[in-house]
Order: sequence, then structure tokens, then C-alpha cells
Amino acid sequence: MGGLFLILLSSLCLPAQKPVFSAGENNYASFRIPAIIRLENGDLLAFCEGRVRHAGDFGNIDIVMKRSTDQGHSWSVLQPIVDADSLQAGNPAPVVDRLDPAYPNGRIFLFYNTGNNHEQEIRNGKGQRQVWYISSIDQGRSWSKPVNISSQVHRVGPPDDWRSYANTPGHALQLEKGSYRGRLYVAANHSAGKPQAGFTEYRAHGFYSDDHGKTFSVSASVSLPGSNESTAAALSNNGLLLNSRYQTGDRRLRITSISRNGGQSWDTSYFDPALPDPVCQGSLINIGWHRGRTVLAFSNPSSKTNRDSLMLRISKDEGQSWPVSLLLDHQPAGPRNDYTAYSDLVLINRKKIGVLYERNNYREIVFKEVSIDRRFTPRLQ
Repeated sequence: MGGLFLILLSSLCLPAQKPVFSAGENNYASFRIPAIIRLENGDLLAFCEGRVRHAGDFGNIDIVMKRSTDQGHSWSVLQPIVDADSLQAGNPAPVVDRLDPAYPNGRIFLFYNTGNNHEQEIRNGKGQRQVWYISSIDQGRSWSKPVNISSQVHRVGPPDDWRSYANTPGHALQLEKGSYRGRLYVAANHSAGKPQAGFTEYRAHGFYSDDHGKTFSVSASVSLPGSNESTAAALSNNGLLLNSRYQTGDRRLRITSISRNGGQSWDTSYFDPALPDPVCQGSLINIGWHRGRTVLAFSNPSSKTNRDSLMLRISKDEGQSWPVSLLLDHQPAGPRNDYTAYSDLVLINRKKIGVLYERNNYREIVFKEVSIDRRFTPRLQ
């Protein structure tokens, strides 16, 4: 197979995952949209949307959190950390700022969105989405008051007329090397103008801060129509890779965009034939370096037809190829449903990746460990 290294494990071989959020817990009807980060002390913080009345995307939705102090083997009680009253608070995008000299122990940013109407109505100009953050300087035990940054990162009204707006979903990131060292970067997307057939008014973009959250700027938009929910990772030589969902869906593939100025603009955007996708979210992280280039890990449901068969892929050449694949979870038989959907990745240490993902038709969000050896070959724990 020309050097292709593919690991496919049957469902009988897949180890049990650890439930983190389960439908009905703390009187939440559903939990969706996972995000996870690792703190300097090794703690893991898992975030998601706590949907109060139903599993739908709009309604009374809070952002909730749990903590693990033992690398994901056990989790704390649930803690609501953003409550927009009866409205929607969602798309949690956490990141740890490790490079601000004012906070030598690190400062956590949690970016999120609020909305006052259904997405389709906002696309029609009836309602708005806003962009906020809260922060913590004590490892997530307490949080600041919300800060609204919509005026800096959301272009409302003419000439751009952005309407729908969403962060990520999943973690944000900080650039740790090169000319843009310290930059906080949040992948995002927006719709521009009136709704178009096939969601072609959507474009992916990013927003970023070079002064530790004091001010924010917006990147150029990805050129491909229909680019939507996105995830990003740093590359060598001031590069950044943005990986996006293709909302139009006539090509069931992920979109890759490459920047050489830390995510400000895009040199190229293309459909990646190595990354099939059923029109869903994916997660991307940097897990190390190989011959001066970043090693990337990517997760998404590896199917062109259904949200199922959650796959972890590894690239040693900064996303040019994905020769290593590990099947994390799938439904071998039964009626078609959304068995594995949204996910987020975290580097626990040099030898472990954590995967937080939606499972069993959105009834639970679970955590699974993957071990990686010095050649960046993954194995399920």
C-alpha cells in the first residue's frame, strides 16, 4: 500500500471509554460540543454545552466544565461556568496563555458565543451572535466576568454583513515559536449576507490576539465557499494550518488552508482527499516535531455518509499526507445514527493523547486515551 500504515481495530478490540458527561446529569437533557485542555499542573479541563431542555442547537444552553487530576481516569462534579439566562451560550474554545509574563502560572481563556435566535433565523438577519471570553488565573477554579469582544472580531452590517458566527468548536491555541510567538488564535466561521443555496455564504476565518487578550484582530476569510466549523494548529516557519468542515456537502472532504503569517491570511485552500468527512466537526493538534516539522494529530468521523467511525490520523509532514490511522470507535451494525460525532484532542504528555468525543447518538461525551511511541505511532490504551 505504498508505505500506508493503517491500524483498523474491530469493535471487539476497542477498549471501553470513560463517560464524562451523560444526558440527564444535573438536569441537563443533553451535552454537546466538547472541548478539552491540559493545564501546567497536569490537570485536564473538559468543557461542553449543557443543553437544558433538549439536544437542539438553540435554547437554554450553558457552558459546563469538569476537571480531572489523574489524566482522565476520573472526573469532578459538573460545574456550570457560563449561563446566559434563557439564551444560548456555546461553542466553548479554551486555551492556556503560557507566555504572558504577568501570569507566570498561566492564564486560561475560554472564548464562547451567545445567540438570541436559531441559526437559520440569524442567517436571515433576524437575531445576532456575539463573541465573548472569560478567563481564569487560578487553574479554572474561579473565572472573571465576561468580556464582549464582538466589536473587534464580528463584522456586523454592511459592507461585510456577517450574520451567523461560531468559534471552532474545540480548543483554541497559542503559537509558541517563531515571529508570532505568544499569539492566541481562535478558529471560527461566519455567514455573509443573505442565505445562499448549499450554505455557500459561509466562510471560515480566525481571530487572534498578540497582546495576551487586550485587543483582537480578524484574519482573512478562507476563499472556498461553504467552509465552516474549523480547527487549527501551528506549523514550522510561522505557518498555521486551518482545517474546516465543508458545509455544502457535495464533496464529503475536509478543507485545508495554509498560512505563512500565523493565520492572518491564506496562501492556499484545497479539499484534502485523504480526509473524508460526513459534514461534521474535526479536531487538530500539534503533538511534537519530526525533522524540524510539526507532527499533527487529527480526529473526525471517517465516513462520507454518516457520523460514525471516529478516526485518529497522524501526519509527520505538516498535513501534506496522513499515512497513520487509528480507529477509535464505531458502530459495527444496527440502524444508522450519529454514533460518533464531534471530538476534541489534547496532548496529555509525550506518550499520550486524550480524545473527548460525542458518542451514542449524543447521549454521552466520553474520554479515551491513546498512547504514542517515539515514532508517533498510536495505540489504544
